[in-house]
Amino acid sequence: MKNHFIVVEGLEGSGKTTAINTIKKTLNNIGISDIIFTREPGGTRLGEKIRKLIKYNFKNDQITHKSELLILYAARNQLIEKVIKPALMKGKWIISDRHDLSSQAYQIGGRGLNKKLVQLLRYLVLGKFQPSLTLYLDIPPELGLQRIYSRNKIDRIEKEPLSFFIKTREYYLKIISKNKNILLINANQKIEQVQNDINLILNKWLIKNI
Repeated sequence: MKNHFIVVEGLEGSGKTTAINTIKKTLNNIGISDIIFTREPGGTRLGEKIRKLIKYNFKNDQITHKSELLILYAARNQLIEKVIKPALMKGKWIISDRHDLSSQAYQIGGRGLNKKLVQLLRYLVLGKFQPSLTLYLDIPPELGLQRIYSRNKIDRIEKEPLSFFIKTREYYLKIISKNKNILLINANQKIEQVQNDINLILNKWLIKNI
């Protein structure tokens, strides 16, 4: 049975954690249990330190958009080379909360960084490496923000204005329309329906790819 690298993407509040748990159950139901779970930024000691830095620091020293981009790719490179590629070589499955699509959407769409710059960096760090499948949880930014604002603490990214998330979502949808390996899930539904949609779509994909 062929193993795969599956990524879950979406705006804040889109329900990525629930989606990952649903994917896990779907895989378990067909006998796949050798799974590694990871996240971006994070997944390694270096990556987790960068995650904390990006999300909660820079109170008195505002990070530039390009600096943010560069350290995100540093964390991504560490994760891919130290965790993901070795695990795939051993036949393990990988499920990740975010991957490179986030940088395309957030840094180009949300931040407005130069597309050629981001794509060049992507090529230098990743080459042709990419997930087998990406599930994008689509949700109106207003609803996602309502969900995260109900938490006790929100991070630096979650504090961005609504306009930032609108532009990010628009870029997500633009990329998805051109990539057959990215499947859209309507996350603006009851949780049971979202889980059912993920299960159906993933099972259909698995039939063709394992």
